[in-house]
Amino acid sequence: MVRAALPGRLSWQAATVSAVREETPSARTLILDIPDWSGHLPGQHLDLRLTAEDGYSAQRSYSIASDWPGDGPVEITIQRLDDGEVSPYLTDVVQAGDQIELRGPIGGWFVWRAAQPVPVLLVAGGSGIVPLMSMIRDRGRRRARQPFRLIYSVRTPQDACYADELRRRVRDDPGLDVHFVYTRKAPDGWPAPPKRIDVATLNSHGWPPDFAPDVFVCGPTAFVETAADILVALGHDPKKVRTERFGGK
Repeated sequence: MVRAALPGRLSWQAATVSAVREETPSARTLILDIPDWSGHLPGQHLDLRLTAEDGYSAQRSYSIASDWPGDGPVEITIQRLDDGEVSPYLTDVVQAGDQIELRGPIGGWFVWRAAQPVPVLLVAGGSGIVPLMSMIRDRGRRRARQPFRLIYSVRTPQDACYADELRRRVRDDPGLDVHFVYTRKAPDGWPAPPKRIDVATLNSHGWPPDFAPDVFVCGPTAFVETAADILVALGHDPKKVRTERFGGK
């Protein structure tokens, strides 16, 4: 997930791409070795800066996909935007061994803390799954007992990031449920036709408002606004519906 980068007092530091992993035909995970990384919370992001030989630089913010056990690499997943300035380079050119500049972690609102005891509802549109995956991975590593439900909207099955891992975690991580919504093409035999996320989806596959869940919604602006409006209309406390959005439709 890419966002507009914000200035900050964090220092830029060099990171080495130790490996890359293709997630979908248009999304790729960079696995980064960052010597002085201070650790991060699930849901935080980092700023990334690229500088050309002529000195021109561009920076973007990307959600962190990995959890943080105390050491090890940091993963970010980038969705390629064909008309983007940075993402085509990160998804098509960068290779293991390359170095990039980054700073972080950033963000303190859109984060899940394991000390929060209530159920969690995650609602993702497209690459909005990235920070929510960090939460799912953190919960799994800790063997936390808070029940998680993920509603994940994608265009087609081929556009779903982490699909195999999500299936494995549903099997191995008790209390994790995942429901896919396909907007353009559903798998053969899927019980529902392609559609956008709607009241029935959130009402049937989310938590009831009476459970007072923590809700995290992430995706394109229009998706986030639609989902958040439905959740509030269903009776969820607006203060417990946290949103992260990015440009695009």
